[in-house]
Amino acid sequence: MAETTQQDKTAKQLRLLEQALDSGRLGPVKRLVNTLSAAEIGNLLESLPSAKRQVVWGLVDAEDDGEVLVHVGEDVREDLLRAMDTDEIVAAAESLDIDDLADLFEDLPDTVVDEVLKSMDRENRERLEQMLTYDEDTAGRLMNPDVVTVRADVTVDVVLRYLRLRGELPEATDHLYVVSRRRQYQGRLSLAQLLTADPAVAVNRIMDADQPAIDAETEVAEVAQRFANYDWLSAPVVDENNVLLGHITIDDVVDIIRDQAEHQALGAAGLDEEEDLFAPVPRTTKRRAVWLGINLLTAFLASWVIGNFENVLKQVVACAVLMPIVASMGGVAGTQVQTLMIRAMALGQVSASNAMHLLRKEMLVALANGILWALTVGGVALLIYRDAWLALAFGAAMVLNLLAAAFTGVFLPLALRRVGIDPALAGGVLLTTVTDCCGFATFLGLSTVLLVR
Repeated sequence: MAETTQQDKTAKQLRLLEQALDSGRLGPVKRLVNTLSAAEIGNLLESLPSAKRQVVWGLVDAEDDGEVLVHVGEDVREDLLRAMDTDEIVAAAESLDIDDLADLFEDLPDTVVDEVLKSMDRENRERLEQMLTYDEDTAGRLMNPDVVTVRADVTVDVVLRYLRLRGELPEATDHLYVVSRRRQYQGRLSLAQLLTADPAVAVNRIMDADQPAIDAETEVAEVAQRFANYDWLSAPVVDENNVLLGHITIDDVVDIIRDQAEHQALGAAGLDEEEDLFAPVPRTTKRRAVWLGINLLTAFLASWVIGNFENVLKQVVACAVLMPIVASMGGVAGTQVQTLMIRAMALGQVSASNAMHLLRKEMLVALANGILWALTVGGVALLIYRDAWLALAFGAAMVLNLLAAAFTGVFLPLALRRVGIDPALAGGVLLTTVTDCCGFATFLGLSTVLLVR
């Protein structure tokens, strides 16, 4: 219900925005846009064609530019940056937290990068440069280096006086981090416990020393899994020497989970979640042509399989009618298994120790379903065509293709991951190829043996 409400809200905002733009009245557009959060503005910008997008972008308050740029996809971000001059981009970048700036940094023009680095103080510049040394999909790039640290041997009263002198805390601070003289992580101290503890008690008496830190090289998918497993709201990030680098908060993890869901949904169709919905026709055509070309090659392979059974198709026309059913059932069954596998792999639930057990289980499920539906479709074929041999070939092919689909659905994602290919991106095309070719070959092959005289 909440999701539907949000969708309705976005659709209403877009409708009002379109009406105001069409009327040429920019005042209402500006008022509407600047009542929204940065994420909502980003969503609306992604929902507009390029010309209208540039008009609305020009009406966004300059102080919100940086946050909005962080909340749009890479393609839309490039489109927006092209409409900004160097001073505007520098001002937008300077308004961002270090972790958000790191996300944006690689999309900025070189001249802007130099200006932004010059405008930063030495400490923040070193923090940013350190974050940029880590791969994009690791904890080191996701973390926020702006944390408050304290020593284990000081008292609560000293910590409270120190915080009062600071005057403010970094955004999303729920813990202080306890470190050694060399800034090595030792534990954390919640603000709630700090406020309720005896002022004379030392930090090492009340700190949480059991909270594990996340290595900066850890992949973001693993980070999200740990947050889900342990219900963390934040977690410290350390380097290989256990030196505290920063922390990751739950809002960053929510973004990871959303991005993973979008990637899996769009990757199955060979699409990029960063692609602009209103990208220019040539760019979109080029991107989609790659996967259409791959699909065409696999279609030719399936056609070649069918062509090898030309004789049986000429003699038994019913085969041409029935064979798409075999391929379709295999495709659906394989997709079910492969989807479960990709999800399980993302959650770290599949390993060498349980892969064979999982394969046996899926093969047994496929065998049971194969027999069930083979009896069903075989009976239907017998009633329609009055040919027991045709019904037998149809049913047997159904069983064999469901078994092939189950094997491929389990084995293919594992094999693709092993060679460094994203199963969500390439698995669908390859699975369809296997189930189509296997379905056609088994049905037409059995028909040749049983029906052609």
